[in-house]
Amino acid sequence: MTILVPKTAQPPVLRTQHSLVPHWLTHLGALGLFSVAVIDSSVIPLPLPGSTDLLLLWLVAHNGDPWLLAAMAIAGSLVGGYTTWHVGRRGGEATLQRHVPARILKRVIVWVKHHPVLAVFLPAMLPPPIPLLPFALASGALGVSRSRFLVVYGAARTLRYSLIAWLGVVYGRRALRLWSGTLQKWSAPLLWVFGGLLVTGVCLGIWKLRGLRKSAVAVNRTSRDKTALAD
Repeated sequence: MTILVPKTAQPPVLRTQHSLVPHWLTHLGALGLFSVAVIDSSVIPLPLPGSTDLLLLWLVAHNGDPWLLAAMAIAGSLVGGYTTWHVGRRGGEATLQRHVPARILKRVIVWVKHHPVLAVFLPAMLPPPIPLLPFALASGALGVSRSRFLVVYGAARTLRYSLIAWLGVVYGRRALRLWSGTLQKWSAPLLWVFGGLLVTGVCLGIWKLRGLRKSAVAVNRTSRDKTALAD
């Protein structure tokens, strides 16, 4: 006597795991995370704060390698952070006056001058709404050395993204099971929103870079005019 087993039968667990996260999000992978981290920490910040944190949590929770993903997030953030520091170093205080809101400019300058280590470590370690861009720019503009900035900034980012990767391993899967239906329902809108924010951030960054170049040229012309008048 033979027992017929339907060929279409599949373990329900596999289906659940396969649908936890939208396909486009899992396909970004480590290189996508690296790219988002570079942009998120540079002078082209994404309009959505904490984009790197959310993407890292999502990918780790979807069985991504936490060591690799955390390392890519740290490396990308270091590249973006160094770019911001370098822009501040080249543009000087004129860059701060142009790109840092006036309501926090004085406090940022005071913090960087009197507490250069904490002024880099805390914004790089703490999540939004703590701003990072003003302090990274000010670190370059006000003379924090490259080696000190990279060491402190790298240590803060290592702690932050290691913690997020750990949270993704321990708790992320449970959270995704609770929200799997919502994620699938809003998969397409999330893709369009994410893509739109990315394009907007790139365009905004290009506009800012052009402004920084113009301000640097203006500062150089002013300094040359003063030197010529002094002679």
